[in-house]
Amino acid sequence: MIEMLHQHKDPNRWQTRANCLGVDPDLFFPERGASTREAKSVCAGCEVKAECLEYALSNGEKFGIWGGLSERERRRLRRQRALVRKAAEQERETASLLAAQSA
Repeated sequence: MIEMLHQHKDPNRWQTRANCLGVDPDLFFPERGASTREAKSVCAGCEVKAECLEYALSNGEKFGIWGGLSERERRRLRRQRALVRKAAEQERETASLLAAQSA
């Protein structure tokens, strides 16, 4: 994660404004079963927390704390988003069928 942050020096990139910039990356990749509290506290007040989370979700990051969430929490969020998308899709299909029937 930190290597990615150092590769891009553009001040407009979200990575350059991240609270974790300069923090030991091991903090964000704890051993299995270890506490994530300290890493999440770094993320808590970060102005680019949402962008970091979206980066992890879109790039399928499987390890570490990204946007203040662990992989388990990101998996849960992905499932929730998928359910919302599916419900919205079904709602559109239903509306389309009703419109076709009334035409």
